[in-house]
Amino acid sequence: MNRPIRVLVAKVGLDGHDRGAKVIATALRDAGMEVIYTGLRQTPEMVVNAALQEDADAIGISILSGAHMTVFPKIIALMKEKKMNDVLLTGGGIIPDEDIKSLNKMGVGQLFPPGTPTPDIANYITDWVKANRNF
Repeated sequence: MNRPIRVLVAKVGLDGHDRGAKVIATALRDAGMEVIYTGLRQTPEMVVNAALQEDADAIGISILSGAHMTVFPKIIALMKEKKMNDVLLTGGGIIPDEDIKSLNKMGVGQLFPPGTPTPDIANYITDWVKANRNF
């Protein structure tokens, strides 16, 4: 496939702090990826539908609101329902280690805390996509 990796970056729910999401979107663009930023106050349904329409290779959710144990399972369920088995669901924000472990067991990819070097995130997405999609 000769196109850039496509990543949909989204903020779900009422969390209005999007600086981190914008920093990540810019860093992924700088790493050569095509980034679709959905903006604030998205629902899980909106995110999954946008990822389908955009043929995204990965979905990145930025979450600081504490709703991660509601948002990520809902998105995973919608992705399974729509047979998006080869799309990475990853993200970052303020998420306790115990919750990260639970989310990983549900099928969520690596989750990144604040302060993670952006090349680490870009490398993770690139490696996952190359291993799991037809690139």
